[in-house]
Amino acid sequence: MWTLLNKLQKNLAWAIPISMVLGIAFGVLFDASSLKNFIIPVTFVMVYPMMVTLNVRSVLSGKDVRLQVFTQVVNFVAIPIAAFYIGRLFLSGDDPRYGLWAVGLFLIGVLPTSGMTISWTGFARGNKEAATKMVIFGLVIGSLAAPIYTKYFMGAVIDVNILHMFKQIALFVFVPMIAGIITQETLKRKYGMQIWNERLKPKFPPFSAVGVIMIAFVAMSLKARSIVANPFDLLQIILPLLVFYILTYLVLSIIGRLFFKREDAIAMVFGVVMRDLSIALAIAMTAFGQEGMTIALLISLAYVIQIQSAAWYVRWVDFIFGKAKGAVKSSPPLNARKEAQNQELSVSSVNVLTDQSEPLNEHLLPAFHRILYATDMSETAKHAMRHACVLGQITNGIVNVLHVIPDMLEELSLGTSTDLKDLASESARDELNQKGIITAKNAVKSRISEMHEQVEGETGNCPVNMDDVIIKVGNPVQNIISTAKEGQYDLIVMGTHGHGKIGQAIIGSVADEVIRTCEKPVLVVRLP
Repeated sequence: MWTLLNKLQKNLAWAIPISMVLGIAFGVLFDASSLKNFIIPVTFVMVYPMMVTLNVRSVLSGKDVRLQVFTQVVNFVAIPIAAFYIGRLFLSGDDPRYGLWAVGLFLIGVLPTSGMTISWTGFARGNKEAATKMVIFGLVIGSLAAPIYTKYFMGAVIDVNILHMFKQIALFVFVPMIAGIITQETLKRKYGMQIWNERLKPKFPPFSAVGVIMIAFVAMSLKARSIVANPFDLLQIILPLLVFYILTYLVLSIIGRLFFKREDAIAMVFGVVMRDLSIALAIAMTAFGQEGMTIALLISLAYVIQIQSAAWYVRWVDFIFGKAKGAVKSSPPLNARKEAQNQELSVSSVNVLTDQSEPLNEHLLPAFHRILYATDMSETAKHAMRHACVLGQITNGIVNVLHVIPDMLEELSLGTSTDLKDLASESARDELNQKGIITAKNAVKSRISEMHEQVEGETGNCPVNMDDVIIKVGNPVQNIISTAKEGQYDLIVMGTHGHGKIGQAIIGSVADEVIRTCEKPVLVVRLP
């Protein structure tokens, strides 16, 4: 089952059009009216897994206020107005369907921004942390603003019950969001960050993919006979969608080039263009009764255009904004769109792809997807972090940080030439070491955060797992080797030696010993 679900998720760009065609066929051959009963449960299945994987904590960082404010002003002022007037220009006429399609375009315009924003920002080596915050801010603000905006702009076209629309948004946004946060925190506490990131978190997005596919199927089934009777309707609604996306890309690219640095500009472009089509589709299907099926037709087609346009835009990012600092020569292939589907439904990792139009041959390249970075906080260790980050980018991997502190009593024994270990009970010794771990962990996390920020500014992205810094006590060689084995890491990255207060923790002889005795590949980085 998981194999099938993952295939659907990775091929969402094609699965959605196929499901739409199958839905039309089903609706023509059979009475599809009973499918209405599945709209609410299927929509919840589509939205809830996306919320479980949302990194809500990212909003606590306030380093990019100007970027965030500008992006949300564009999202909630410029884009809704643009969607409204594009709808009036291309979807005006006596036929009531035109007005409903215009409502669909407006819902797309007023509901930013999808999790896909994070994925495409990562592909283009942009500011992924800023993109994550854009998703969360856009989701909350858009959910509150959508009923009011829709009533004001589209009230003459369709009867908008603001209270009913708020209830639907609460059902499909805030209830899943609260449930998702509770689920995420519960699983993290129970199983730990490592198991959450590696085993549990990837299980949720495929269910959202199934929900999207089923919703598209239902929407097409319920409108199938009308579509077959008027086949040119599809061509007519594709045109305003193309204009909407092309205009948005063009204007934002110019603004980003003129007023923002490369990484922020990329996050801003995708933070606006990647609309939250899942939520828009859910609202269309549940808040507007029978007319919602007509509205959903345009939103379903927007999935295809949004995915394809993003894949092409990423190929032009270096030409528009210049190459990222420290970037290897790369250009995402068009099949990167398959991987990016995951982020419409999940907030996940960043991928850096090669010039080839096909994925790298996994049989020829080592799979360094789990990288253990051993550090002593020295300048050499910082330089080693750059190598760990670039390798993590290239292999779509995650970098975990390990810092080893000395056993307190062993250190005191060495300093006093007296074996103090026999003078303290095991519990007292454990308590002393535990206090040392807590103190070291706070200091190390602070230093790692500073190093991470600096290295990320140089490399464009640094996929270090900042939520689970590993602190251990004792012999550095033994702890590095045991951690690499227990965590099933593919590669160890470390510096040759350190020069700080705890510089002797990881020195040349330690690196030599790790290379000699560890079964895992080891990359030792020398400071230039």
